[in-house]
Amino acid sequence: MTTLMDRPATAPQAMAPPPRRTPGWEPIALAALLLGTAALYLWNLSASGWGNSFYAAAAQAGAQSWKAWLFGSLDAGNAITVDKPPAALWVMGLSARLFGVNSWAILAPQAMMGVASVYLVHASVKRWFGPVAGLLGGLGLALTPVAVLMFRYDNPDALLVLLMTAGAYTTIRAVEKASCKWLALTGVLLGFGFLTKMMQAFLVLPAFALVYLVAAPTGVGKRVRDLLIAGVALVVSAGWYVALVSLWPASSRPFIAGSTNNTLWELAVGYNGLGRILGQGFSLGGGSSVGGGAGGGGAGSQNASFGGASGIGRLFGSAMGLEISWLLPGALLALVAILGLTWRAPRTDRTRAAAVLWGGWVLVTGVTFSYMSGTIHPYYTVALAPAIAALVAVGARMLWLRRTALVARITLATMMLGTAGWGWVLLGRTDWLPALRWVALTGGAVAAVAIVLAGRSSSGLGLRLRRVAVIAVLAGVLSAGAGSAAWATATAGEAHTGSIPSSGPAGVTQSGMTGGFGGQRPGSGTSPANAPTNVPGTSSAQGGASTNSGSTTSGSSQAGSSQAGSSQAGSSPSGGRGGGGTGGQGSNSELAAALKATSTTWSAAVSGATSAADLELASGTAVIALGGWNGSDPSPTLEQFQAYVAAGKITYYISGGAMGGGAQGSATQSGASSGTSQSSSSQSSSSQSAGSTEASQIAAWVAANYTATTIGGTTVYQLD
Repeated sequence: MTTLMDRPATAPQAMAPPPRRTPGWEPIALAALLLGTAALYLWNLSASGWGNSFYAAAAQAGAQSWKAWLFGSLDAGNAITVDKPPAALWVMGLSARLFGVNSWAILAPQAMMGVASVYLVHASVKRWFGPVAGLLGGLGLALTPVAVLMFRYDNPDALLVLLMTAGAYTTIRAVEKASCKWLALTGVLLGFGFLTKMMQAFLVLPAFALVYLVAAPTGVGKRVRDLLIAGVALVVSAGWYVALVSLWPASSRPFIAGSTNNTLWELAVGYNGLGRILGQGFSLGGGSSVGGGAGGGGAGSQNASFGGASGIGRLFGSAMGLEISWLLPGALLALVAILGLTWRAPRTDRTRAAAVLWGGWVLVTGVTFSYMSGTIHPYYTVALAPAIAALVAVGARMLWLRRTALVARITLATMMLGTAGWGWVLLGRTDWLPALRWVALTGGAVAAVAIVLAGRSSSGLGLRLRRVAVIAVLAGVLSAGAGSAAWATATAGEAHTGSIPSSGPAGVTQSGMTGGFGGQRPGSGTSPANAPTNVPGTSSAQGGASTNSGSTTSGSSQAGSSQAGSSQAGSSPSGGRGGGGTGGQGSNSELAAALKATSTTWSAAVSGATSAADLELASGTAVIALGGWNGSDPSPTLEQFQAYVAAGKITYYISGGAMGGGAQGSATQSGASSGTSQSSSSQSSSSQSAGSTEASQIAAWVAANYTATTIGGTTVYQLD
């Protein structure tokens, strides 16, 4: 019996372009895949509000100021940037300019990037391995839980994944005919990947370079030359912006957040580069340490624990396992099988080339994520999703075409059973849909047995078994992917806010392999004892430090932790999923109205980016984030702040504030809500909330020279 999977687009060893004939059913199936993906990623999207208010506020700033758009400023007054390069903000900022600053304008671009990424995985796999494998790869990416999460969110990861996936496609095109132009385009795409999330984009470089060096059908000299040209294209596509920022006078641009010396170079190599890998204490010299995410503070190792303890099992642990590992065992087995079966194949063999491309992507990125000791969050693993899905599709197709051999059938059956079995383990860590894990496991086991028994004999029994095998493959795919698909679909049904979102349904408890905080994933609805506490009334200060209902952290003994009524403007649920989906809409309407009524460059200044972002979104004004994302950036200095005040550029200083990523902002002073204006206590409270020497100095200066008052229960100082 001949099936669709028996009709490859081209022979695995041939390097000629695949035939152009397209099966009549394929456009319909592809349209169904893409429309279904779009529906999944766009459905009820506005429930998440602003999503990550930090990036939403920067997109709003970009819609208000072209300079803020160019530099990725957190505020339209251009005091400080976000701690990432601005490529993702360019897209969101343009969308906000076109469609207004609203939830859909901010979140929908990422959803469409997800649809495009699914298409590119399909196109990449189909080109060498046929339409069925292409559809399987695209479907695998579409239904990966962390992909559903991040393609419905406003973090930079969505654009990063799109650019890396596009780079894989252009590399495949380059390998086919040893095309220098296609390979140079790969360099351009990864250069813009650098402008999206810096050095994380380069984790796929070893795989892309190696597959061209090994499999391109030309001499070694041309292969090396083409790679050098692609490297130049990468440097130019990333370097133009680095040069622009370096040459632009520092006095007329925002401070580069995450750096200690106001340079994009240090942000790239330190805070967002080696600091992420080496963790707390790494220094480029001449400045404070830039441990990944700590920004010179002491939270680098603590931030790493959000992803679970480092080691080879991190991707399978409780923090990351439910995000990305559903298909990972099958992908690793497929990689081993492909390399084993093509070991003696010609140098230009496409099946082995695909294993080098997708497998190298998985291994380099996976090992880096597993062992990095700086900041790592579970949602980073979305960078693995396209390669895992493609590996599973390529491996399944290769083994199916070789199913006359018992070893191929056993391997394919093992892939299917292993995937279903691992889904059984993952679902067993939760209390969600207990029956599903048994249905999936049973279906996978039955399908695996049927595949092994289906030989190629010409007897009537053999023919019947082959027919059964076709049905078994379909049933096995559905069974093996049932857990991932269900978890992904549940993800789309939840609102997500905060800086550390996580996939899956709300209210699910988890046990089993520990990772992160005692087995609880960030955002799972439990506040671990050593997690940073959230400032009452601020959104997304610490993902995973709040309940799913958006209430403040339990167990906090900080002053003011019980003052839910004295929250900052911009209050919203924080953490992985979010409760009300307000995503930064202000609960302190009085303060928001006061800021909106100002006419100065900045309506206010507050310590930490989280509070500043929420205030900006609530009021539509620019707010200075003293100390940047985690409160430890040396900007603005006391002298700069005093100059802003003297020039009448700031109306209010707001006491308290929430840091981001691991630094901890203190709650608003308890006495503030009762209207006290004692400078000594105000100074103490303000100083506690400051995350850097500069912010502390500013807090002390304000408290010593201005009188505290309250607006809507929040302590403020009027500076003009």
